[in-house]
Amino acid sequence: MRYLSLFSGALGLDLGLERAGWECVGFNEFDPVACATIRKNRPGVRLFEGDIRGLTAFQVCSELGVRVGELDAVVGGPPCQAFSTAGKRQGLNDARGNVFLHFVDLALDLKPRVVLIENVRGLLSAALLHRVHEERGVGFPALSDSEKPGGALQEILNRFQAAGYGVSFRLYDTSLYGVPQVRERLVLVAERNGRIMPHIPAVSGVVTVREALSGLGDEHDFVPVRSRALPYLPFIKPGENWRVLSPEQAHAAMGNAYFSGGGRTGFMRRLAWDKPSPTLLTLPNMPATLLGHPEELRPLSVQEYKRLQTFPDDWYVCGKTTDQYRQIGNAVPVEFARRVGVHVSDWLSGKRMVRAVAATSRYLGTDESAWSAAVGS
Repeated sequence: MRYLSLFSGALGLDLGLERAGWECVGFNEFDPVACATIRKNRPGVRLFEGDIRGLTAFQVCSELGVRVGELDAVVGGPPCQAFSTAGKRQGLNDARGNVFLHFVDLALDLKPRVVLIENVRGLLSAALLHRVHEERGVGFPALSDSEKPGGALQEILNRFQAAGYGVSFRLYDTSLYGVPQVRERLVLVAERNGRIMPHIPAVSGVVTVREALSGLGDEHDFVPVRSRALPYLPFIKPGENWRVLSPEQAHAAMGNAYFSGGGRTGFMRRLAWDKPSPTLLTLPNMPATLLGHPEELRPLSVQEYKRLQTFPDDWYVCGKTTDQYRQIGNAVPVEFARRVGVHVSDWLSGKRMVRAVAATSRYLGTDESAWSAAVGS
């Protein structure tokens, strides 16, 4: 499986695919710090540094010495902020959303056997075109199909299907695939011959934080806990959060957020030893999403981030501590990527596939069949 990697980041997806027997012939990345990480770890592979919108199929073929249709795969995780349910959700209006469409068009120009895309759950419901809320409802035109939930993904599917590719996708929880972390990611696989790939079966059992961090050395690089929270962290045991504090302590630790609504489970949170970790973020010490060490008075370290994302301990991540957190936190967990790579390779080689069980996500419409039924496409 010779492939081109786009939006390569810290190479979590790529390291997993390598472990599945795939060979990367070229990377693309815009972020200078991530480019340094790529050069440090894979100095012999061509790196197309810069905005993907300046990259063409002609340039890729010329510089890599391949012809259109020769690559086995084009893979990548286009920036997800445009589709994130935690952001403004500008969809493909957003410049970051538009690079997604360029990714699809570039991949189709190269005509690989498969296109593999990894992204966030928000892509399932993002609109292709965003209309501000002040211009919706009574007195305004009804939303067009492009402005309705799911419009962005429908446009992506339309482009693949017009090129004859069959598309399979599903929202996967990586904790069911050998990763010590509850992390939901959408994986889409488009196949040139029009076939629909079966979903990836989960494995039995989960890997806990205790198992993941076992044997890790004493050297830890980390950012400090916020000063407001630090005096109260000793009162919180593994797996607990602010709710075990007295009302006076909780108010002092959380400030006015104490009076806000919602579960607020991330405030003053320590990880449980005997469960998978919550989803790793780009920083572990934010007030509402603290990823506190189960026992020590600090957040998770960079070294612990690597373990929970299933990177090897000796994987070199460039930049300041905050840069390292961001790159690792944004990465695809390596072990999950390996399982994806093995599954795709087995399917393409004609091996008999084990049927995956029904979707385990708590959300509805998270695979190609259920999603199509939900959005009426």
